[in-house]
Amino acid sequence: MNQITLKEYVKEHGQVRAGAALGVTQIAISKALRAGREIFVVISEEGTVSAFENKAFPSKRRSDETRA
Repeated sequence: MNQITLKEYVKEHGQVRAGAALGVTQIAISKALRAGREIFVVISEEGTVSAFENKAFPSKRRSDETRA
């Protein structure tokens, strides 16, 4: 099993192929990268690609952020 950041995976494969491998659109990949989300891509020994996001819990709601 190999784990890399989404940014690294996109650098190697491009946004279109990354999106196809993860079952999302290229636009979703682009938005995730632009937002600086902490997403990791996991490549299994069989070649299966999946991803997970490291996110604080509980996360702040947007309305909480605008009040500060």
